[in-house]
Amino acid sequence: MADQENCVRVTRLAAKNRAAPESAPEQNKKRRVVLGEIQNIVSSQDVGLGKKVKRDAAKKKKEVKPKRDAKSSKSSAKETLDVKEDYGSGIDVVAECDDPQMCGAYVSDIYGYLQNMEMEVKRRPLADYLEKIQKDVTANMRGILIDWLVEVAEEFKLVPDSLYLTVSYIDKFLSTKAINRQKLQLLGVSSMLIAAKYEEISPPHVERFCYITDNTYSKEEVVKMEADVLKSLKFEMGNPTVKTFLRRFTRIAQEDYKDSSLQVEFLGYYLAELSLLDYECIKFLPSLVAASVIFLTRFTLQPNQHPWNSALQCRSRYKAMDLKECVRILHDLQLSKKGISLVAIREKYNQHKFKCVSTLSSPLEIPESFFEGVNID
Repeated sequence: MADQENCVRVTRLAAKNRAAPESAPEQNKKRRVVLGEIQNIVSSQDVGLGKKVKRDAAKKKKEVKPKRDAKSSKSSAKETLDVKEDYGSGIDVVAECDDPQMCGAYVSDIYGYLQNMEMEVKRRPLADYLEKIQKDVTANMRGILIDWLVEVAEEFKLVPDSLYLTVSYIDKFLSTKAINRQKLQLLGVSSMLIAAKYEEISPPHVERFCYITDNTYSKEEVVKMEADVLKSLKFEMGNPTVKTFLRRFTRIAQEDYKDSSLQVEFLGYYLAELSLLDYECIKFLPSLVAASVIFLTRFTLQPNQHPWNSALQCRSRYKAMDLKECVRILHDLQLSKKGISLVAIREKYNQHKFKCVSTLSSPLEIPESFFEGVNID
């Protein structure tokens, strides 16, 4: 009898051990389904994360911090969700000062490192590559290409970083290899493909980039150009862009515009994207362009006040005089003195969700005294 009981126990134990490995994949499978759902939401909606995912995240955050006032937390979470749902994943919401995601303890070190990185020769395009390298491409052609890529990025709902990286890849490639104008659009879509793979959670497939060119190029041609661009970059794809620095400078600038912080943000994004169109802006470091964008944004919103202050000068490491040339170029773009035929960015930021900031206009002249650094608080 005892032998029979032992035999039953052994049999049950063996069955249990056999069942254990089979149940593990089922658990893993469930976890993968959750991740898959997030990716599907990202690719199928206008925002970076689906509404349900964000509400669940807000709910979990509230449960983790029960000591916080429930009413206050709910209100704060709702405001953040409203902004995200209205303006999409590419828009940065001003974070609280105690937000650990802002890395307040060492943010200066991070941006110091990024500013050193942006000055490395290997990460900079030639400021005069159209004159030295290219024989069949002009500044106007480059502007038309980027204007079109802005529409492509909107069509594919790419985050802004993908657009900025795309332009940086184009300029670096054109700084090393001459191409004919028939291949310029191919270079554009291949560069955006690389940028999307680098930045996006769910990047568009190669076939979609072929389709967006009306199948002017085959899949094989896009992939071949992609390989050529990567070789020219030496696989250094993570370069600081204007958007990288604009994030921090915008938050500093918003401190003086509590009632119109979103307007400051969107106007800055608008001017920064206009800078992508102008070949002359290539010679400036991304951080300098970002600082110039903030200068012109503040001047546009409050033209009678000095647009620069000690906080911006300290954080950006630029004096007002350093920004003069770049601000003048951006100002001409804003007033449509340059690039008047390139309308994609102007139409994009003429939407209500971007506060129609492209309709805002600044005075025709910027006082020279604003560049002299006087009367800065």
